[in-house]
Amino acid sequence: MLLAACTAPKEAEGHALDGNGAQSSGTVGNEHVKVGQTWWFALPVPHNVTGQPIEITAVSLVTVPKGIKVLEYDAYSLEDTNGLALLAVEGDKFAPDFGKLKNYAAGPVRVAGKKSSDVYFLAKLKILSPPKGTAHGCRFKYQQAGHPFVQTLDCEVELTTG
Repeated sequence: MLLAACTAPKEAEGHALDGNGAQSSGTVGNEHVKVGQTWWFALPVPHNVTGQPIEITAVSLVTVPKGIKVLEYDAYSLEDTNGLALLAVEGDKFAPDFGKLKNYAAGPVRVAGKKSSDVYFLAKLKILSPPKGTAHGCRFKYQQAGHPFVQTLDCEVELTTG
């Protein structure tokens, strides 16, 4: 007897996103975080280096240290946030009021071929206790020409209590 199982296609390693952007060359952070605060960390702005469009379906941080909890991943327009909000503490007068902006995370974010996205993703991070290391590795899941891909880009944020 032959049994067949239906499974979702496994994601192949992708290469559509540029891994050499500004956020891949260092660590952003703050040395004066407080337990209980909520921080927003921007993942690299998606730049599609191929000639075919992609649709980003999910993002995540690969490694999150003890003391930090990811509350959610959201997506906002660069225009709405007046540029890239690389690292912001919730409630700061200079930080975007993300709660009042359109969040594009509910559907796929389309990035045309050979273009940068006008929408970028952020991780909303809650400080539960003094963090024990950095959060790093930004994973993007996307579809291109009907095929699923996963690609991890360099990124790193260090939040420490003073």
